[in-house]
Amino acid sequence: MKFFADLHIHSKYSRAVSKSMVLEELDRWADDKGILVMGTGDFTHPAWFKELKQKLELAEPGLFKLKKKFKLKTIKGTFAETRFMLTVEISCIYTRGGRGRRVHHIVFAPDIETAEKINTQLSWIGNLASDGRPIIGLDSEELAKIVFNANPRAVIVPAHVWTPWFSVFGSMSGFDSLEECFGEYAKNIFAIETGLSSDPQMNWRVKSLDKIALISNSDSHSLQRIGREANVFDTELSYSGIMDAIKSRNPKKFLNTIEFFPEEGKYHYDGHRACGVVMPPKESKKLKDICPKCEKKMTLGVVYRVDQLADSKRPEGYQDPKRVPYKNLVTLDSIIGEALDVGKAAKSVMKEYEKLIKNFKSEFNILLNASVKEIALASKPEIAEGVARVRGGKLTIKPGYDGEFGVIKIFSDEDRKKIGS
Repeated sequence: MKFFADLHIHSKYSRAVSKSMVLEELDRWADDKGILVMGTGDFTHPAWFKELKQKLELAEPGLFKLKKKFKLKTIKGTFAETRFMLTVEISCIYTRGGRGRRVHHIVFAPDIETAEKINTQLSWIGNLASDGRPIIGLDSEELAKIVFNANPRAVIVPAHVWTPWFSVFGSMSGFDSLEECFGEYAKNIFAIETGLSSDPQMNWRVKSLDKIALISNSDSHSLQRIGREANVFDTELSYSGIMDAIKSRNPKKFLNTIEFFPEEGKYHYDGHRACGVVMPPKESKKLKDICPKCEKKMTLGVVYRVDQLADSKRPEGYQDPKRVPYKNLVTLDSIIGEALDVGKAAKSVMKEYEKLIKNFKSEFNILLNASVKEIALASKPEIAEGVARVRGGKLTIKPGYDGEFGVIKIFSDEDRKKIGS
């Protein structure tokens, strides 16, 4: 069966995360987004793990659903059928090769018993109750040993692999290869998460990743951001079905990923936020990576780092038709906000959002399938035109850098006047 999956989020127990990130709301919002399978996030946190065991029940092998007594009505008046997979992001901070390393990993557990084994082992090393995304002084290779010894069917996926400060390939604290990071366990790593600041095409330039699957997830800290990146499968609905589809890299089972426009990510270009300096790698290299204002080293972004590790015969724009394809999207609330010329958190945006979900069942259906004419009839012509422009990639994007999200513009003021008239 075909379905969408967002396998990396956080619960209310993680730092800087909305208190609304609870199972009841995740169940409802995933349904409105059009997502069938959600990662639970944070299964190492004692209080969250207790909630998972209390509120979820087994649905299919390795997948869980919210018990009926905890379900909320959706705005469509039906109950969501969201499935949950046991996941957690773990931050490993350690020293290797004379350098400080800060690498984030997503861990997937096929059952409650495996998650409990992992939690027990990690609780001897760090304080799991301090954060839903625990920070542990543990080498990535040692983490892999713990996870795979707990259950060979457990999975580790390096998270947002190009993020400068906290990732396996990050410019500030990462490695140049998966083998360098995971040692003997590199053979068990069959997928990486591309992160918001890169898309699959950028990753295709790196030859060492040719046999590695590329997955995309929201890493969401709030309900509204669920599904901003996701994966689309046509496979058996189960833990093994999903993992086998990812591992196969077969576009008939792993249909595609849903991506940010990578320029919108917080670390796409190089720069120095404190000085308001931002530039592409070709300019950074001319300056020897030094900020022209304060003369300190700039934060080198994802494009720069991909270029460092890319095969010399694979320039920017390199295509690989054999790989799992992808689609770049902008979230519906952002499109509505742009169309109405208000912030995406405005009440008027939520009003239009709910109206559209009621008419078209899910956000992904609106963004990918609904006709522009039907959207205009159900809402406003400006919103319909916004969806059409996103589908066609007709956007203006000011790239993100050094922790600042990029800025997407779909309309100019003149455009809005023409469309609305």
